[in-house]
Amino acid sequence: MDQPHISGTAVVITGGLLDSNSAKTAHGLIRVSDRFQIVGILDEKHAGKDAGEVLDGKNRNLPIEKDINDFIAKHGKPKYAIIGMATKGGILPKEFYPGIKMILSHGIHLVNGLHEPLAEIQEFKDVAYEFGDIIYDIRKSKPFRDLHFWTGKVKEITSLRIGVLGTDCALGKRTTSRMLEDELTQKGHKAEMIYTGQTGWMQGAGYGFLFDATPNDFISGEIEHALYECWKNNNPEVLIVEGQSGLRNPSGPCGSEFIISGALDGVILQHSPIRVKFKGMEDYPSDIPDILDEVELIEKLGSKVIALSINTHKMEKDDVEAYRKELSARTSLPIVFPFFDPLDGLVKAILSLKK
Repeated sequence: MDQPHISGTAVVITGGLLDSNSAKTAHGLIRVSDRFQIVGILDEKHAGKDAGEVLDGKNRNLPIEKDINDFIAKHGKPKYAIIGMATKGGILPKEFYPGIKMILSHGIHLVNGLHEPLAEIQEFKDVAYEFGDIIYDIRKSKPFRDLHFWTGKVKEITSLRIGVLGTDCALGKRTTSRMLEDELTQKGHKAEMIYTGQTGWMQGAGYGFLFDATPNDFISGEIEHALYECWKNNNPEVLIVEGQSGLRNPSGPCGSEFIISGALDGVILQHSPIRVKFKGMEDYPSDIPDILDEVELIEKLGSKVIALSINTHKMEKDDVEAYRKELSARTSLPIVFPFFDPLDGLVKAILSLKK
């Protein structure tokens, strides 16, 4: 997705889902965005609160209002509204239609990261045309002639290539990737995150592609191209690849492409100790693999797991420390809980690979 002109003030639509994993796009934008200036959230369930406090208890001066009319009356009109939640099948439910049309009727452009292209829905097209809006459907592949096949030039790259992969989807891989980029940079090591999903693009990452919108034949080449172009143009010390889904997630197995086609020097593996079933497949007879079993698989695919990153969502501090003790007894790998621990352990593990 290459539309650098899309930037400015924006509200994020979460439709009552702000406190759930379904709003992970909104969560990322609340934490940071270099592309948009996030000015508030539209969420009827949490109206009147601060978005940061709902997310992680940190006030970020981001008001939540129940709809766009209330938001404009209290805070003024933003330039954009961003759909910040995932929906079943990537389709916008009908109950959201009135709110979207209300937003468009104010002359506010819509940024849509769902699979369903909203610019093709006639009733949205009609309102957008009447009020001069643009609906940006960003979950789509590059034009065919801009896509790349894999060539092998990834081996020319001298930057360290680190993947943040996970045992499932919606585990915070992008958040950890972005935190690592910032931490490395603050410590004097130039780093760049390669985005592979729509939220990374919305946050302003400069290089990457939309993994689940790219034709399969070009995924390997797009991984390589993003890494190569970022290295060639910016010469970072570390390239961090945002992972997607999980190697053994039946609804979208993913990760081997990053390891093999991106020739990763190392992997940070993200995991949730309290999640047994793959997200959205609670009735499917397949469990998330043991984290150390996944370490073994990654190493068989040709990369090295250098650290474990643990998602602590819905875990109490005592549970975190108990799991740290249990896992430490089973492995010598560094174990970091990003929202409890400093990231020094991950940084040290990355820099230990320097060529």
